[in-house]
Amino acid sequence: MIKKIKKFFEGHERSVKAKKNIVASFLIKGVSMVVGFLLVRVTIDYLNKDVYGIWLTLTSLIGYITFFEIGLGNGLKNKLAEALAVKDYALGKIYVSTTYAILGMVILVVATVFFVANFFIDWTVVLNTDASLTKELRNVAFVVFGFFFVRFLIQLMNIVLLADQRPAVANLFGPIGNLMVLIIVYILTQTTEGSLIYVSWVFSGIPVLVLLVASIYFYSTHYKHIAPSFKSVNFGYARNLLNLGVQFFFIQIAGLIIYQSSNLIIAQYFGTSEVTVYNIGYKYFQIITMIFSIILTPFWAAYTEAWAKDDIQWIKNSVAKLLKFWMLTGVVGIVMLLFADKFYYLWVGDKVKVPFELSLTLYIYFMTYTFGGIYVMFINGVGKIKIQMYSAFLGSVIFIVASIVMIKYLQWGMKSLLIAMILSNFNGIILSPIQYKKIINKTATGLWNK
Repeated sequence: MIKKIKKFFEGHERSVKAKKNIVASFLIKGVSMVVGFLLVRVTIDYLNKDVYGIWLTLTSLIGYITFFEIGLGNGLKNKLAEALAVKDYALGKIYVSTTYAILGMVILVVATVFFVANFFIDWTVVLNTDASLTKELRNVAFVVFGFFFVRFLIQLMNIVLLADQRPAVANLFGPIGNLMVLIIVYILTQTTEGSLIYVSWVFSGIPVLVLLVASIYFYSTHYKHIAPSFKSVNFGYARNLLNLGVQFFFIQIAGLIIYQSSNLIIAQYFGTSEVTVYNIGYKYFQIITMIFSIILTPFWAAYTEAWAKDDIQWIKNSVAKLLKFWMLTGVVGIVMLLFADKFYYLWVGDKVKVPFELSLTLYIYFMTYTFGGIYVMFINGVGKIKIQMYSAFLGSVIFIVASIVMIKYLQWGMKSLLIAMILSNFNGIILSPIQYKKIINKTATGLWNK
């Protein structure tokens, strides 16, 4: 057994680094998964099904704020990975400092506009809920979005870790924060009545605290040589970050339309209580993505490095192994589907019932999503994302049209959203595999190579 373990961690230096991150990430994600499921159960018990649905819908709107990130995070990930690959730490420091400066200015403007607008937004209309909650929801929105603006900036620490091919460390912050949140929410269940404002402070404030402490620690130790500083801010390098970042930005806009609007659509057409039903099923089958992303995440920066060094064979071998693991994940997903009802009951009791057809559609959706992710990860790593950008916009239109048709006219219920998501992901399922083969075989021309 010891020999087999040692052999597993042998091979190409890049592969060994990825394997170490994968094993560590499995352990971290395992803990995160357990904590996450417990947190859902405790929070539902504390708030009740309807109020929890309101909370999910409101917090899903936070995703739209990432619209203003203008792709800087992904631009930094690629550029910093390239700088670290050739050990150009001075350039890396400029990229990190400039990204913090640009994003900080953007967030300052967006936060100011939001806090003024919040006094005029009727959240009960937005969330399709009781008018008596007007004042409470305004206060909750102030807390949730206020903390998110801070978190939006300091979570660049995660990008630095990912660029350095250390996703396991980046994945550690979430579970630590969720564990702290779980403990505090449990204490609240024993000492207070269900309060949305208490939940908003705990869920929003703790992640910011964890990231702040992590940033101070890493930038004063491991990443002292690339830590952000005012002296290293150089807006002349903004173009390098934004040329690629803006393309990621447009992809993110389309992604927000497709993936962040589901809760809002469900709340408007089916009511906030159904948001809870949808999210219980979604979180369960999201395990498929969680497992697969543990394997996949280290490869973004690794592909950037391998492509910069023209290590084509390593890339081909990695993609082949990822496809085999995807098929294994599919088998795990089938087992999950067979035992879904029993798991739901053990998890949340009889408070929430998830229809089997919704579970089946969730399984199909996550399997198609992870399949496309294998090729999209490579394409993101090498920065040839124009086809993905154009496809994302077309996909968002397909999602909106298909959702409306299936919900209003075909009356297919909540599974309509998932079917629309599958249709809108034609790039990941069809175009990305074609583009990958063209790029890796050096036959990509025109748009395929941009």
